[in-house]
Amino acid sequence: MSEISANIEQKKIKPDYSVILPVYREEKILEDILSKYSPDLQKKYNFELIVSDGGSNDKSVEIASKHTTKIAVHNENRRQTIAEGRNRGAELAEGDIFIFINSDTYPAILDSFFETIQKFSKEQPETVALSCRVRGFPEEEDCWDRTFYSIHNPLIHLGNLLNFGFGRGECQVVRRSAFEKVGGYNSSVRAGEDFDLYRRLVKIGKIRYNRDIFVYESTRRFKKYGYVKVLSWWVINALAVKFKGHSVSEDWEAVR
Repeated sequence: MSEISANIEQKKIKPDYSVILPVYREEKILEDILSKYSPDLQKKYNFELIVSDGGSNDKSVEIASKHTTKIAVHNENRRQTIAEGRNRGAELAEGDIFIFINSDTYPAILDSFFETIQKFSKEQPETVALSCRVRGFPEEEDCWDRTFYSIHNPLIHLGNLLNFGFGRGECQVVRRSAFEKVGGYNSSVRAGEDFDLYRRLVKIGKIRYNRDIFVYESTRRFKKYGYVKVLSWWVINALAVKFKGHSVSEDWEAVR
């Protein structure tokens, strides 16, 4: 191989997609979550893995460093909002599609997940973002969880058919150009930042619900507080963000 050929081969290929995980004190599950995005999978679908740590005092950053060199670390003496964390990750991103996925969430079927995003990227230019189908971790899910998700997912679908712009922060797939056009997540919003982003995105383009963007999430918050309380928080914060521009909750407690 000539020197020129070797240099071309070694040249870094720009990723098509950026998978961005906001992390805060997730040492118990982070190794398992990040290991799903293997180097072979990253190469197959040409995506990069980015971790944005919100100031963890456990081994989260140490674990993340085994899986990626792209890590944003919050070092200020204050609690970072998850919106700030997502934006910090986006600042490191090179892809044209941002895949924001929580660190207690993972794609149910990895190949189907990325193949669907590839299709969205190439074939749906009028669509600025995707919302996903969500279920609880299979090993955690009980009858109450199954009932909730059987209602929740169709409501997200209906909301986007009606052009309301619905999509939970567990997984939000957004075109970089649209994300930058609306100014990213509102860093001052402490809860409901996911609703706020999609509320602004739907004003500039189409948001679609795609059931093949299918993820599992931890149900630990529902287990701790119950569905009535958690759903009440969601509704109150969403209404506050829509009509007042800020959430009611001063902080979104980390349940670990």
